[in-house]
Amino acid sequence: MNEDVFINFEEIRSAAEKLYSNFGEIWCPYLQEKVIFNAKGKEHLKFKARHRARSHLDQNVRFKILKYAPEVIKKSHTIQGLSKTKSFEMIRSNQRNEEILVNVIYFEFVSVIEEKIRVRIIVKKIETSQPYFWSIIPFWKKNVKDGRKQINYGNPEED
Repeated sequence: MNEDVFINFEEIRSAAEKLYSNFGEIWCPYLQEKVIFNAKGKEHLKFKARHRARSHLDQNVRFKILKYAPEVIKKSHTIQGLSKTKSFEMIRSNQRNEEILVNVIYFEFVSVIEEKIRVRIIVKKIETSQPYFWSIIPFWKKNVKDGRKQINYGNPEED
């Protein structure tokens, strides 16, 4: 990787992390409760799963559009996707972390911003806990074979 690209990436990541820490909680009209921006969402921007880092390109795209996340959540009166599953989640219990099988719901909100940017926000809710920001995904991605735009679908847990 070109060293200049890496330095630029570090600047973008640092700025995005600072921005993320300022988000706090955002009221979501659809969920009728606040969505928190916690460490789990921040880590998910960098990692697909535990011990599986995202590529610098993938992280870079997400960091650049992260600033739109609060706006999308604030204006979301309808959802574009809903996924319910059971998943092993790290839960703090009895002063230690335990992986427990719990019910998980992923809410997907899609928005067009500034008439050209289309993003998908995923909010994760584990059983009775407060929902939290999980991910931001560019709605379109380029097809590797022909370079044309295609809708970016995937697994909400990894996206």
